[in-house]
Parts: sequence; C-alpha cells; structure tokens
Amino acid sequence: MVETKQTAAGLGHNGGPSMEPGLVWRTHAWRSAQKKLMPNTIPKLVLQMRLQRAAELGMDYKTYAKVRQTSGQDVLGLLFSSNALRLFGSPQLPAPEAAVLERIVRAGRLALVHRPQDPARVSEANPALDKVAQAPFFTEGWGQIRDRVQGIMRQRGLPGASVVVIGAAPLEQEWSTAGRAAAYLCASEYFSGQAGR
Repeated sequence: MVETKQTAAGLGHNGGPSMEPGLVWRTHAWRSAQKKLMPNTIPKLVLQMRLQRAAELGMDYKTYAKVRQTSGQDVLGLLFSSNALRLFGSPQLPAPEAAVLERIVRAGRLALVHRPQDPARVSEANPALDKVAQAPFFTEGWGQIRDRVQGIMRQRGLPGASVVVIGAAPLEQEWSTAGRAAAYLCASEYFSGQAGR
C-alpha cells in the first residue's frame, strides 16, 4: 500500500499552486481558472448604459470609461474655463459651445471665468451654464486656487471626484488637482468630436 502525503494549506495561503513536481502545469491550470472567473468584458447592458452616459456628457466612450475607472464614480459635473468656452470678448457663448452645453444631460455645467469677464454677466447671458464664478488669478497661491475651484463645486453640491475640469491653458490643468477632480481634459479633446465645432 502506497501512502500519499497530504498537506493542508495554512492560514494566509492564497490557494495557488504548490511547489511540488508538476509546478508548471498546476500554475497554468490555476491561472486559467482565475481568468475564467474574472471575465475581461463587462455585461452588454452595462456597456450600453455607459455608452449612453458618455453621450449625455458629450464625451466619447473611451474618455468616459477612463475617467470613471480613475475616479471610481460617475461624472456628475463638468467645470469649464472661459478659455475652454472661447469667452474672449462677449459674455455670450459662441454658438457651437452653447449647443454642446445644451445637450449635456444629468450633469452640472459649471464655469470659472477669467478677467475681464464678469461671472454675473456670463451667467445671465448663458442659461446653459448652471453656475459661474471667478476663475483663480495666476498670482494666487495654491490655497486660494483650491478654495475657488472647490467653492463652485460645493455650491452645486458636487464632490470633486465626480467633476471633470475642461480647460485650454496650462495653468488650468492645476484646477483638477486643487479641486480633487476626477480628471482634466483639454478643450480641444472634449470638443473635437462635437458636431458644429
């Protein structure tokens, strides 16, 4: 009679292959089983819902999926700079940008405007914007930038991790970090796929 030696996995053992002869085959079999348990695709219904949500936000799916994966939650707000919205002279949004903002569904449409634009005038001229405030000045310190960016989010009741900052100038990229936002997108990237622009 041949005795077989049985070893019990100890506390903290991850259930992986043992180190006895046949290691290569057991490792292969174990990894194959793990892959079968963790599919690489998401269910079709979830994919359809996310495709629809990306369209509601005016984003392509790849960008939306990347933002959602990074932040771990849905996008509930878009924070535009006046540069991103091409508000250079008149407080009125150019027609292509206004059309894009009007198509955004179930997300706050926020804007931080640089001088000489006046937030009250920009807000009055553009009903597509839910909230407008003064953009941080380039001479302000980090704490003041943080307060301005987080301030407009708090006024709309939005956590930073659910807001995407959309800018068009190098200093505006810092707003994402200061506001603890989900992501930063260049205006050219956000608006590139939009019809009429």
